Amino acid sequence: MGFAALTSGGKDSILTVQKAIDQGIKVTHLVTVRPENPDSFMFHSSNLDAVPVIACLSGINYAEILTKGVKEDELQDLSEGLEKLEIDGITVGAVNSMYQNERVHAIADRIGIKVFAPLWQMDPELLLREVAQRMDAIIVVTAADGLSENVLGDHIDNEFIGRLRQISARHHIHLAGEGGEYESLTLNAPFYSRPLRYTSQRIFHHGAGRHELVLGGFS
Repeated sequence: MGFAALTSGGKDSILTVQKAIDQGIKVTHLVTVRPENPDSFMFHSSNLDAVPVIACLSGINYAEILTKGVKEDELQDLSEGLEKLEIDGITVGAVNSMYQNERVHAIADRIGIKVFAPLWQMDPELLLREVAQRMDAIIVVTAADGLSENVLGDHIDNEFIGRLRQISARHHIHLAGEGGEYESLTLNAPFYSRPLRYTSQRIFHHGAGRHELVLGGFS
């Protein structure tokens, strides 16, 4: 058996998968929880159609768990979905969210599996620098003061990190986006066989300052 990686395709969860592989942990499943509610407390909802393609590019099994995205109820959905998999543990990309970290550990304890969370309490700038060095991730959602639709599609590189530091200083946002200030999609990582491709893109405005870059035609 091996580990299931909880992932939305974003930078944190994909970096966590890479770190697991680096340490010799066998990742057997990429698991996406697909919430009906875009304001889910636990799970991202943007560009989730990319994840099964990432799994294919990585030679890793894909598993999807559906949930209405209701607070706490979605955790039961996650628990039941994980219990159906033959796994020893799960990987999670939590950085500073006590809500996420505590609940994932509680689920793991209940069903008797391990948790691999290498980003927990990691310095957010060091995290972003590692993303910039090892992966290719782009911004697909912005939802905070100082982050407009103009940064959608920007690659997380050293230049972007510098701009983000300035925005963070002015608007007190979490540098790694742990508070939902922005979301990302990872187009390439060392464990991909090749970069993720897409053929279409469209920007949606959801109100309350939330902007989303929706990509399509993943391959």
